[in-house]
Amino acid sequence: MLIQILTQQPQMLGTLLRNTPIWVWGLLAALTALGLVQARQRQASWARVSLLPIAMTALSIWGSVSAFGASPLFGFVMLAWLVAAAVALAVLASMPAPRGTAYDSASRSFTLPGSWVPMALIMGIFLTRYAAGVELAMQPGLARDGQFTLVVGALYGLFSGIFIARAARLWRLAHGPLAERLLDAVRRRLTPQRDPW
Repeated sequence: MLIQILTQQPQMLGTLLRNTPIWVWGLLAALTALGLVQARQRQASWARVSLLPIAMTALSIWGSVSAFGASPLFGFVMLAWLVAAAVALAVLASMPAPRGTAYDSASRSFTLPGSWVPMALIMGIFLTRYAAGVELAMQPGLARDGQFTLVVGALYGLFSGIFIARAARLWRLAHGPLAERLLDAVRRRLTPQRDPW
């Protein structure tokens, strides 16, 4: 519906933007600033590297709960979130850390190359939340639509899983064998076992 409004009734865009609460624009500004920081090479502590995926995961869970918490399909939404996050984590966490990434054990900090990927992920979570909110405000019945709820839940989970996987790659760089064993255990749990018979 939102895409239809933007393509077929662009005059409604102004109404849509005017009816968006002010705090949403403040949140967008803060998230944009956070994404811009990620685009430059920087030093970051272990805690700071961990904080971004925690915050973005919390934002995606908040988006799921606020949109579908009262829906009878809420359990399925969270299951879609969990499956998408687990798949993204299993696929991406085993990849090497980005080129140019280094960990200094003396200062317990990372040197991180700039990347636009975090900005894309941050905007993905924000736009999913915004679009779902608009759609549900215009068509409240969508909260009981299985396809809509599962797609939104899976999108939130996918973005969260990618954020967590990016952090896991850094944790592995910092903690070597211990992180490698933890990631292997997660992969084994998420990979279907073949029946030997």
